[in-house]
Amino acid sequence: METLDPILKPRSIAVIGASRRPNTVGWQILDNLLKHGFTGAVYPVNPRADSIHSIKSYPSVADIPDEVDLAVVVVPKEHVETVVRESIESGVRGIVIISAGFKEVGGKGIDREQHIFDLVRSSGVRLVGPNCMGVINTDAGISMNATFAPTMPPSGPVAFMSQSGAMGLSILDYAKSLGIGISMFVSAGNKADVSGNDLLQYWRHDESTELILMYLENFGNPRRFVELCRAITPGKPICVVKSGRTGAGARAAASHTGALAQTDLATDAIIRQAGAIRAQTVEELFDLAMAFSNQPLPKGNRVAIVTNAGGPGIILADACESHGLVVTDLSDETKSRLRSGLPEEASVGNPVDMIASATAASYELALEAVLTDPNTDAAIAAFVPPLGVYTEDIARALAHANRHHPAKPLLAVIMGQQGLPAGLAELHAARIPAYIFPESAARALAAMAGQQEHSNTTPGRKVEFNTGDNAVREAISRTRRSGSRKVSEPDAMRVLEAYGIPVTSWIYIEGDGASLPTSVQRHDLAIEFPVAAKIVSPDIIHKTDVGGVVLGIQDRDELKNAVTRMCQKVLECKGTGTRIDGVLVQSMAPGGRETIAGMTRMPLVGPMIMFGLGGIYVEALKDVVLRMAPVLDSDARQMVREVKMFRLLEGLRGEPPRDLDALEEVILRLSQLAERHPEIEEMDINPLISLADGVIAVDARIQLSEHT
Repeated sequence: METLDPILKPRSIAVIGASRRPNTVGWQILDNLLKHGFTGAVYPVNPRADSIHSIKSYPSVADIPDEVDLAVVVVPKEHVETVVRESIESGVRGIVIISAGFKEVGGKGIDREQHIFDLVRSSGVRLVGPNCMGVINTDAGISMNATFAPTMPPSGPVAFMSQSGAMGLSILDYAKSLGIGISMFVSAGNKADVSGNDLLQYWRHDESTELILMYLENFGNPRRFVELCRAITPGKPICVVKSGRTGAGARAAASHTGALAQTDLATDAIIRQAGAIRAQTVEELFDLAMAFSNQPLPKGNRVAIVTNAGGPGIILADACESHGLVVTDLSDETKSRLRSGLPEEASVGNPVDMIASATAASYELALEAVLTDPNTDAAIAAFVPPLGVYTEDIARALAHANRHHPAKPLLAVIMGQQGLPAGLAELHAARIPAYIFPESAARALAAMAGQQEHSNTTPGRKVEFNTGDNAVREAISRTRRSGSRKVSEPDAMRVLEAYGIPVTSWIYIEGDGASLPTSVQRHDLAIEFPVAAKIVSPDIIHKTDVGGVVLGIQDRDELKNAVTRMCQKVLECKGTGTRIDGVLVQSMAPGGRETIAGMTRMPLVGPMIMFGLGGIYVEALKDVVLRMAPVLDSDARQMVREVKMFRLLEGLRGEPPRDLDALEEVILRLSQLAERHPEIEEMDINPLISLADGVIAVDARIQLSEHT
């Protein structure tokens, strides 16, 4: 990815559209480069100025006598293409287009952007933007602020990509106020060329970057995003804010960037599968950044809480437990040590409540004790400023304890209106992340513990099965020949059998509405009663809504009568022209826990595999989990365990635990089916009965794509 060096590590920069007028973008970018000490050469380009900022100005980039690595373009949209062409012809190797008026406005803007993309792609030049706010590299050997932001963040280990320029301005302000050190910042804008995935690849090998933050409005290439993140996240955490979580947000994102509007479940699935960490808000993103960029990862999820007030301690304990942390039992030795140094009224359990009279010395003693305890992996110190005790003193006590135990992360919660600002300088200097609310600290520490677990997890593998793909192709061909996209129920069962997914015993009896009862009477019913009967018709989607399903049929005569009634009911509800092809007769399924598995294809994403609890859990609660195919064995394991009602599968109130391995295998087989047969657009196995030993599919619905 050295092709991005001219943009992120340039030796010389031309600001095309540099201005003499203060408070313009062309003036601000040039001013930032000079003010923050860019170590290379800077060339203002403005045909109406001989010098700007006391630096010689050139009429065009072609007039610059020296080699230029990066051109920052700040000219009206109508002139951008000409400037880009001149820059390429002059040997410029990287371009950042600040100017707006391209794909984001639609119409002619789309064509303008495409012309520029064609120019850079054919020449091998890399482009950031258009419609962006620029790039930053805080490395002392480069010291580049090629943005129009009024703020230069402190140097540090965090690389930040923002798809939104406006969000980028806020991000840089937050980074400086919270003491988050930035290695590089890129406002990607319309991502005509350089994408978030390109930056991930670049930062993957950048030694100055230890943490990657991303504000995204779309993934671009989701499959590549997952592939890259899976390679990066075991060593470098990636935290993502993805906008467009609601329908309104998705529409706004689409109109702004031309991105694909997609469901939030799919977004969660992509980020989770990638091994990245999703922040729901920008505030949460910075909560994570403060923790990851300043403290080591904990060895485990056991946390000690030290506080001078009972309420915050309880809130912290609840928040920690709800995010998967363990508020661990302290050792007897630690408790004895605490009792000897704290007032009699103090509580030496966990949380350690030192009461309101706690001083800086109390905090130092308590933190020294809990951080020494072998039962703890991390600590959170909460402080509510009482009269006579100063936050600055507490901050210094925390810093002292942290220096003595650098291997265990320490987070601070400084509550009260005047609490945090007073001690912020000391905490920043000590690299201790500080939060106003207990929940923020708990969430950040939980993410760190999750990252540590992820780093130690063995990578998943793709599992291959011997499957009857010819039988699947035959079922698809029969469906195409029938003129329908809906695979018939008997063919759907054949597809499941071809892919080794257990199904209930079944037979198919052909016949139309008039002849079907007679066909039932004459058919060899090589099936064990009781049975269920389901009408087969390409015109019916939900059979139960039209009386097309009868359960618990005990013998042949009852089956014939049930089929007669079904045909009458279907024709009454759907009309006499409704096509009836036959009836599917199945053995009644054994009792078990209803689950659902399936797949759907999404534009740009490809097949998404779904698993969830069936019945009310999928209908009302949408208790499902998604992953992109190919699903690895580790993905399938996560999917089964991530449903909200997983405890129902573990076994509850005397119920036996369900066969989780069998559920995972169905997910993996569906993933292979989706990859090998792209004609299948949607598929549901519902219900998929989960048993103590194995699974059994009762019903399946498969729909093909419109194209052959």
